[in-house]
Amino acid sequence: MNHITSDPLDRSRFPVDEWAFVEDEYIQGDEGLTETVFAVGNGYLGLRGNPDEGRGGHSFGTFVNGFHETWPIRHAEEAFGFARVGQTIVNVPDAKVIRLYVDDEPFVLFEADILRHTRRLDFRDGVLIREIDWRTPSGKRVLVTSRRLVSFEDRHLVVIEYEVTMLDSSASLLISSQILNRQDLGDQYHAGMRAAAEAFDPRKAESFDDRVLQPVLKRNGGTRAVLGYRTTNSGMTIAVGAEHRIETDAEWDQSSQIDDDIAKHVYRVKAQAGQKVRLVKTVSYHTSRGVPPRELADRCDRTLDRAAETPTAEIFDHQRAWLDDFWQRSDVQVAGQPEIQQAVRWNLFQLAQATARTDGQGVAAKGVTGSGYGGHYFWDTEIYVLPFLTYTSPNVARNALRFRLGMLDAARDRAVELNQRGALFPWRTINGLESSAYYAAGTAQYHIDADISHALSQYVQATGDEDFLQRGGVDILVETARLWADLGFWRSNGDQRFHIDGVTGPDEYTTVVDDNLYTNVMARANLRAAVRAVTRLKDDSPVAFDRMVARLGLEEHEITGWQLAAEAMHIPYDDHRGIHPQDAQFLDKELWDLEATPANKRPLLLHYHPLVIYRFQVLKQADVVLALYLQGDEFTPEQKLRNFEYYDALTTGDSTLSGVVQSIIAAEVGHHQLSQQYFLSSLYVDLADLHKNTSDGVHVASTGGIWSALVNGYGGMRDWLGSITFDPRLPADWDELSFRVSVKGSRLRVDLAQHEIVFTIETGDTVTVSVRGDEVRVTPDAPVRVALDGQGPRITTRVPTTSDLRGLMRADGSVITASIPTISVDRYDEDEAAS
Repeated sequence: MNHITSDPLDRSRFPVDEWAFVEDEYIQGDEGLTETVFAVGNGYLGLRGNPDEGRGGHSFGTFVNGFHETWPIRHAEEAFGFARVGQTIVNVPDAKVIRLYVDDEPFVLFEADILRHTRRLDFRDGVLIREIDWRTPSGKRVLVTSRRLVSFEDRHLVVIEYEVTMLDSSASLLISSQILNRQDLGDQYHAGMRAAAEAFDPRKAESFDDRVLQPVLKRNGGTRAVLGYRTTNSGMTIAVGAEHRIETDAEWDQSSQIDDDIAKHVYRVKAQAGQKVRLVKTVSYHTSRGVPPRELADRCDRTLDRAAETPTAEIFDHQRAWLDDFWQRSDVQVAGQPEIQQAVRWNLFQLAQATARTDGQGVAAKGVTGSGYGGHYFWDTEIYVLPFLTYTSPNVARNALRFRLGMLDAARDRAVELNQRGALFPWRTINGLESSAYYAAGTAQYHIDADISHALSQYVQATGDEDFLQRGGVDILVETARLWADLGFWRSNGDQRFHIDGVTGPDEYTTVVDDNLYTNVMARANLRAAVRAVTRLKDDSPVAFDRMVARLGLEEHEITGWQLAAEAMHIPYDDHRGIHPQDAQFLDKELWDLEATPANKRPLLLHYHPLVIYRFQVLKQADVVLALYLQGDEFTPEQKLRNFEYYDALTTGDSTLSGVVQSIIAAEVGHHQLSQQYFLSSLYVDLADLHKNTSDGVHVASTGGIWSALVNGYGGMRDWLGSITFDPRLPADWDELSFRVSVKGSRLRVDLAQHEIVFTIETGDTVTVSVRGDEVRVTPDAPVRVALDGQGPRITTRVPTTSDLRGLMRADGSVITASIPTISVDRYDEDEAAS
C-alpha cells in the first residue's frame, strides 16, 4: 500500500474548513473525483456533484438505492450452481439539470471564462452550495449561485435553488429546468459507461446496450411535470416529478414541453443589472418493485404538494436540525488537527448520506454516489458500516439487519443449491440472489454468514434489543449455524478437530482453500452466538422460543452439535513461525516480491491472471489481521504482534477495506507510526483519489472503517460479548480525541487525552466499562476521569461517588483529592509491546 504521511490535498484549491469540504478553483479533468466527493444523498436517493447546467461532466448520475435492472449472466463454460442473474443499479432520470443562456450564450462550465468559482459541501447544513462569477463572451458579468439538498427528513424530496444575477448590465435570460433520462438518450453518460466497462475493471458497473427504462407515463400541468418508467427486465417502476417557482422583480414568461425522455420548464426573463432571478425547483422520486408508475406519480404529487406548503427556508432548517442531532450522536473530534478533522467529518457525513434513509434497503458499496460495483451490497456493510450505526444510530442499524433478514429465504434456497443445510447469504447482491459470476473469489466467501451473525450479535449486545432476536433475528443465527455445522467436518488424526474446507476468506488473492483462519474463527463465533441466543431465548422467553422451534424445526441435538463444533474448531497455528497460517496451504507458497513490483502493475488484479496471483503468498487485504480485530479476545498480545508483522509485509492494500483494519491492529501492537500511515491513507482514500477509482463513487466501507479506526484503534474500545473495554492509544501528536457511543439506550461521551480519559453520560442511565482491566462505573450525575499516568498498577474496582472522595485512600496509600472521580491505571508500555 502506498502510505501517505501528511495531508495530500492541494490546500490552495481545497482550503481547510472543519465543517465543510470546499473547492475554490474549478480545474477541468478531475470531474469524476469532484462529482463523487461533492455528491449529496440520504441513503435512498443520491445526486452526483455534477454542474447544475448538465454539461461537461464525467458521469452524470442520479441513483436510487436498490433500483436495478437484471440481466442473464452468460458463462463461457457453464456449471451447476453458477450465478444466473446479474443485477446492476440504474442511472435514473436526472432532475437536477438547469440550463442557463445569457443573450442566447449557453453557460458551459468547462468552456466559460470563470472569474471566481467556489463550491462547498456543508456538513452541518447538508447542502451543496456553488457560486460562480462568469464573464460572458460579450463581456457581461453574471453571478450564478445554487443550493442543492437531498432531504434527510423526507427521503423522497430534493430541493434546488438556482439564482442568477446580472452584475453590470441587462440581458435576456433563458433558464431551462429539465428532467432528463440520459441513459436512454445515448449521450455522454452512456458512452462513458461503455468505455469504462470496455477498459476492464471488475470494480465498475456493467453497461447496458439495450434500453433499460421503458417510458409508461408523462404528465405535464402548470409548473409541474412527472415522468414514469418501468425497467425492461426486473420490472421495477419509478416516477420522478418536478415543481417550479420563480422569484424575481424582472419581467418573465414561461413555457413547458414534455416527451418520453425529457420534460422542460422554461423561463424567459428580461433581467436588469442588479436584479436577482431565483428559481426554486423541488423534485420527488418514488420507486417500487412493481407498483404501477401512475401510483408512484401520485406519490410524487403528494411529496411536491407538501413541499409547496412549506417555506423553502423551513425545509433547509429541517435539514440543519436533522444534522444537528446526527452530529450530537456521531461526531468524532480531533483537537488541534484541522486538516484531519475536516477529512474525518467528510467521511462521517458520507456515512449519513449512505445510510440515513435506507429504510428497509441495504447499504451499497458506493452508497448512492455512483455506479461502482453495480450498486451491490456486500459483507462490507456488516463489518465496516454496522459498528458505526450500532453505536451511534441503533435504529438505522436495526433496519439494515432487518434488510438481511428479508433475504433469509433466498439464502436458504442458495444453500440448497450448493448442497448445504441452513442459509448461505450472497457475496454480492441487490435483490437477494448471488450476482458474483466468478465463484472462486465471490460465492466461495462463505464467511459472509459469520459476518452477518457477528454484526447481529454485536447490535443486540450493545443495544439490548432482545425484541429483534425474538422477531426473527434468531433465525439468522440458527440458519447460519446450520450452514457451518453442515459445511464443516470432523477429522481425527490423534485428536478430533472440526475443519472447514473449500472456502475463500476476505483476501481475494487466495481462493478456495482449506481451514481459512478468518473463516474458522468467525464461524466458531457464529456457532457460539447461536447457542447463546437459543439458550437465552429458551430461558427468558419460552413462548418466543417455542414459536422459533416450530418455525425452524430446531432440534436439541443441533444445539449440542454447534457447541461441540465450535469448541473443536481447527484454528491453524505454525509453531515454528509463531503465527497463524492464513489457511492450511498458505505458508507453503512462494512469497510475492512486492518491493520489486512496479507501481504500474498495481493493483495486481488488473495486471495479472488470477492463477498467477493464487500461487503466491500475497494479500489483497487484511484477512488474519481482520480476525485479530474482530475476535481479538481469542489471541494473545504476542500472537497479534507476530501475525501483524508477518502479514503486513505481504499485504498490497489493493482493497480499501484493508488500511483501516491494519491501522487498528498496528496501534494495538505498538506500531504507532505505521498505524498513522494506514489511517491517513484510508482517511484520504476518496478525497485524494488514492485508488484512482473515486469517480465510481465513495468507498462507503472505508468511511465506516475511519470511525472504527478512531474509536476502536486510537480510542481502544472493544465490545466483548457486551463488555465494553478501553485501552487507548492516542497518537503522540494529537492533543485530544472525543467521541460518543450509545450503549443500551445511554449515550456515553469519551474524551481521551494523552494522560487521561474522561467518561460522561450525556443521556440515559449508568454505564459500566473497563479501562485496561479496571472497572469504571459512569453515572449520570458526574463525569469520571481515569488517569493514564504510567506509574504502575493502582486499580480501584469501585468508582467512588463525589461525597466519598475527600480523604479516600488508595491501596498504595495515595489520597484521592479531585472533585471528579479518578482512577489511575497502568500506561500501556508501547516500547515493550513493540519488542
